[in-house]
Amino acid sequence: MESFSEFVSKINNPEHQSRTNEVLDWVMEQFPNLTPVIKWNQPVFTDHGTYIIGFSVSKQHLAASPEREGIIQFSDAIVQAGYEHSKMLIRFPWDKPVDFSLLEKIIEFNILDKAECSTFWRK
Repeated sequence: MESFSEFVSKINNPEHQSRTNEVLDWVMEQFPNLTPVIKWNQPVFTDHGTYIIGFSVSKQHLAASPEREGIIQFSDAIVQAGYEHSKMLIRFPWDKPVDFSLLEKIIEFNILDKAECSTFWRK
């Protein structure tokens, strides 16, 4: 995970570092065709130059940002999994496990939904 090592090294809490590494490594293993990049000082995954998902950290959670469409599509599943979300991000609390099957569905949705997208963001 060379692409994100500097980002992760700046996380003060070792447990949060470990969880962040776990999630970023998982995305790279499950979706090897995605390109890992740093944008806005945060880890982001793109596909053919279009945004698929990004991550950020706070004291309370690891956040995933699948664009608004990803939130709308999976809003009920996110809530049923016990997570909170806003219009643009999902909050994975540090003290709860990450639901990787939900995360996988969200990423797969974005890859398929943006397959013909020629811009970074949806229009």
